[in-house]
Formats: sequence, structure tokens, C-alpha cells
Amino acid sequence: MAVNTSPESPLPVGEVSRLIGGWIDRLGAVWVEGQITQLSRRPGAGVVFLTLRDPSYDISVSVTAYRQVFDTVADVVSEGARVVVLAKPEWYAPRGQLSLRATEIRPVGVGELLARLEMLKKSLAAEGLFAPERKKALPFLPQLIGLVCGRASAAERDVLENARHRWPAVRFEVRNVPVQGVHAVPQVVQAVKELDEMDDVDVIIVARGGGSVEDLLPFSDEQLVRAVASCRTPVVSAIGHEPDNPLLDHVADLRASTPTDAAKKVVPDVGEEYERVRLLRDRARRCVEAFIEREERGLAHALARPSIEDPHRMIDERADHVASLLDRGRRCLGHLLDRAESELTHTHARVVALSPAATMKRGYAVLQKADGHVVRDPGEVTADEALRARVAEGEFSVRVEARTAAGTDTRSDARTDA
Repeated sequence: MAVNTSPESPLPVGEVSRLIGGWIDRLGAVWVEGQITQLSRRPGAGVVFLTLRDPSYDISVSVTAYRQVFDTVADVVSEGARVVVLAKPEWYAPRGQLSLRATEIRPVGVGELLARLEMLKKSLAAEGLFAPERKKALPFLPQLIGLVCGRASAAERDVLENARHRWPAVRFEVRNVPVQGVHAVPQVVQAVKELDEMDDVDVIIVARGGGSVEDLLPFSDEQLVRAVASCRTPVVSAIGHEPDNPLLDHVADLRASTPTDAAKKVVPDVGEEYERVRLLRDRARRCVEAFIEREERGLAHALARPSIEDPHRMIDERADHVASLLDRGRRCLGHLLDRAESELTHTHARVVALSPAATMKRGYAVLQKADGHVVRDPGEVTADEALRARVAEGEFSVRVEARTAAGTDTRSDARTDA
């Protein structure tokens, strides 16, 4: 329960320590899992001192156990081992220190560790952290590679030597961290985050040599897996050898079987690239030459065609045909014109023969009244009526004289008026 205090009525340190101890006593016994980082077994002492540490966080707690409790697991437990402890929290009031009094210690076996890892793997897979669509493609030629590995380790040497042998100009940003033990997880996570925040780092390699299941446990830690999943930079996992398969392999964008394999997959080989460029150049040259030869053959074939070799030949042949048709047309037109001329001549002769002018040339005349009406009957004129007489060579005026005799027709005499 909360304690009422004020600057005027503070609690003494001893009272605070006593209260904390009372609260801790009410917690009761708990099962605690951790990794042994320090182990002290003094000869003749009845108590064994050890320190349990959480591999995922920088947190540790002191544990004490009676010798008879620890002796039951002394042959299988040492520093670095994972254990499960049934302990009761204790508060040492004089020093204000928290510790655990162990009443039972159980080592965590490999089978149990693998079962826990399998459960964690299924849980992370259900969240989609291992989905293929989340994988990022590696750059073809990274300019700067981030490398997380142990200090002066064989993994570091393999990656650096093989990468520089394949591409001498490649550069590395190396972060040396513990790759096993209780300090491995937080430092590896910190190194990955630092490299991911660098804009010029193109890819990150997390490398470690082979080891036992317990040695590789830091690379199956949930905190590390989530840190790699949140990276914007592609991450390559190169942990252990081919049979080793920590959870980091599943979340990484690319898994390499060994550190050497990681260097080969991340950095292209300059000799292979030169050879590939040479082959592509030769292939391109052959394609261009084949294309030119094919077009030259097509052009030669086209030039060999009669219409291209002698383009005027067809025109000349058609010119003779056109000239023949032109002559034929002229002949036909001449025949038509001659026939039309003959018919016109005949028609003209008939018209001339039948025309009044021809009749008048034979001595006939046409009499017309003053209104132009032609006189066809003597009864149409009256005595002393002036008429116009048209002859072949002109016309003149006449006047009618009428004489009537019994039994004779009326007859008109023409008199020319001057």
C-alpha cells in the first residue's frame, strides 16, 4: 500500500528498506529462467553464489543456493548454461539489495530449447515476419557493406578476404560484437540498428562461425529477429554452417550457408563480370553482324530484281503499247471523221438541192406581202397591192394588176416599181 510522506515527515532509510522487504516477501516463490554469467563455489562454504542474466536485455539478478541444492546439477551446469530456478525473492535490508534464494535448479536441455524456438518460430511466422514478399532485393554492386561479427573471428576474415578478392574496391563498415553469451543479443541488435541508420550502407551481413545450439541461441532471440525485420537495409544472415538454422535465417532478406557464401552472394566477382561483359559484347557483335549480313542479302536480292536492275524496261515496254494504242486511236478517229465528213457532204448536197435558194436559181421567185407573209394563192392578193419579189440574186417590188374575163382565171401582172 502507498505510504503518506512529506518533506516535514519523511521516512527513514531503514523504514523504507523494511517496507520494501515486506512487499517482496509477499511475492512468494517464482520460477525464473536465465543464463548463468557468474558462478562462485567457495570450498567449504555452504552457499553457492551465481548471477542469472536475461540474454535479451541488459538485466541480471543475484541468486544464492545451498550447496546441497546446487550439487544436484553441478555436473551439468556451468557458466553460460541456461537454467530454470525455483526461487523466493529476498531483500537484504542492510545493503538494500535484491536476490533470489533458489530451492531448485533445473538445466534447460537442448530439446526444450528447440521446442521453445519452434513455438517462437510459429508465432513470428504467424505475424508475417518470414513472408517472402517482405524480402528486399540486394543491390547488384554494394558500395559499402555493413558487417556485424565477432572481433578477430574467422567469420570476419572469411567475409573480408573473399569479398575483396572478388571485388577489390568494395568497402566495409565493421561492427565487432560478442556473438555468444549473455551480452551478444543487445550488442548485435545495437550494431544492426547503427548500420541500418547509415544512409551509405547498402547491405548488412550478420556473420558467425559454427557452434552448438546453445552458442547460436542469440541469433534466434525474438528481440534480434524483430530488429532485423524492421530494417530498411537488406540484411544477409551468415550464421554457422549449412545444418545450422537460427531464426535469423528466416527473417533475413537472404540466407547464406557460411560467411564465405555470404561474401560470394553479396559481392559480384570482377573476373566473372568481365567475362560476362565480354560474352555479351561478342553476342551483340554477332547479332549486329548477322543483322547486317541479312540486310545486305536482302538488298542484293532486291537489286537483282528486273524492276530495280532496269527500272525503265517496264516503261519502255508500256511506251510501245501506248504508242500502238495511240496510233489505233488516231486511225479510228480518222475513220470516224472521214465518215462524218462524207455524211456531212451528202447531207449538205441534199440540203442545197432542196433549199429554196437553189429553186430560185432556176428562175423561180417568192412573193411576200408587206408583213412578210408568202403568197401561195392568187386569192390572197388584191388589185394594186404592193408585193416583194425575192429572186436568187436579190429582191424587188411589184404591184398587182387584176383583169377578170368570163371563163378565165384571175391573173396578176407584175410591174416593177422603180
